[in-house]
Amino acid sequence: MDDIDGMFSHLLGEIDSLSQSLQPAELSQDSQRETTFSIGFTDLNESLNELEDHDLDALVADLGSELASEEPIRTEPCAVIQESELEAALPPPPNRIQSPRNEPQTKTDKIRLALEKLKEAKVRKLIIKVMLSDGGFKTLMVDERQTVREVLDKLFEKTHCDRGVDWSLSETNPELQIERSFEDHEHLVELLSTWSRHSENQIHFVSRPQKYVMFTDPQLFYMWKMKKRCLSEVNHQARELLIKEHFGGSALIVPDLEGMLHLKEDGKKVWKPRYFVLRASGIYFVPKGKSKMSSDLACFVHFEKVNIYTTSNYKQKYRAPTDFCFMLKHPCIQKESPYIKLLCCDDEHTLLLWVNAIRIAKYGKVLYKNYQAAVQRTSNVHVSHKAGDKSNSHIPQTSQRPDPSLTKIADTEDYIQSQQMTAPP
Repeated sequence: MDDIDGMFSHLLGEIDSLSQSLQPAELSQDSQRETTFSIGFTDLNESLNELEDHDLDALVADLGSELASEEPIRTEPCAVIQESELEAALPPPPNRIQSPRNEPQTKTDKIRLALEKLKEAKVRKLIIKVMLSDGGFKTLMVDERQTVREVLDKLFEKTHCDRGVDWSLSETNPELQIERSFEDHEHLVELLSTWSRHSENQIHFVSRPQKYVMFTDPQLFYMWKMKKRCLSEVNHQARELLIKEHFGGSALIVPDLEGMLHLKEDGKKVWKPRYFVLRASGIYFVPKGKSKMSSDLACFVHFEKVNIYTTSNYKQKYRAPTDFCFMLKHPCIQKESPYIKLLCCDDEHTLLLWVNAIRIAKYGKVLYKNYQAAVQRTSNVHVSHKAGDKSNSHIPQTSQRPDPSLTKIADTEDYIQSQQMTAPP
């Protein structure tokens, strides 16, 4: 096992070297810096033109206040400083009278000013294009301090959608035919900085009903060995108990997921079945001739420096057994690479289990905090809307019906114990 860990550490080092080599060395520093100002546009000027007027005004004002707040380092002699301060205190000569109209008035002037100030800004900012489900797009200005959750709030204001917990920001990579939904706690600018200069990747604002399925239906992951009919009968109290037991303690409990998956061999369109086991640190497999005992397991990949992506049409692209595949790779790898790991599931339900169980293992309790924050935001919006509805007496109020599933199971623990007898070996 020590030899395997050493080999994996060496592999991670090679991945880091590879990710650094992805940046074109022949580009000048100024050229590299300019390309990081916009995502999804041919150049920065185009992205600024796509900004709405009030967003452009806010960007210029924000950049101005940021630069004004910086304390300049004075290296002049004291006499020079006193002379400059005295000159500033005197009334300006007639040809230097300041006008309140000196601020940029046209959009072209504002764009020119924004271009100048962006290069001087301390906090990195990006103008991004976010694709919508109807084929349109929205242009946003984001900075490196903002999380994905904060960017979603901006999009809620611009699109006037329902602000549900399922809304996500996703990245798509057309070259690899993969997609990943960003986690709410991640910083968007940092994520986008891994894209190559001429990347055709896109950001999408989409609703993903399975985004927090591990909290809406935790029995799928922590009682996965039971029959599907039994899982569908688990009531609200049972689900809350599962969440409390696995996410509410001092340590996270990762689903004990395991099963047969198909592994793509490096450099070949050949897939071989292997028995894989999920652990908190990564994915392990059972070597040939070995048992499923922990001491016999071999490490397949650790989660520390890789992300999980779903794939599209890999049955045709790589002759996969099915189209239900997922990829594990370093985020800086943006094209074909021997360091990419590909696994294929037999069906969509198995893919759902593995992708989201890996998210649980990788992000832990942070994922639960993201879900709680999203639910709280949605609840606050509903409360404000409800208060507004009450002020309009002509709008009929709808009563909430009780959940019939709440009466299905009286005692959660007795239910779980009774169903364990019907679980397949």
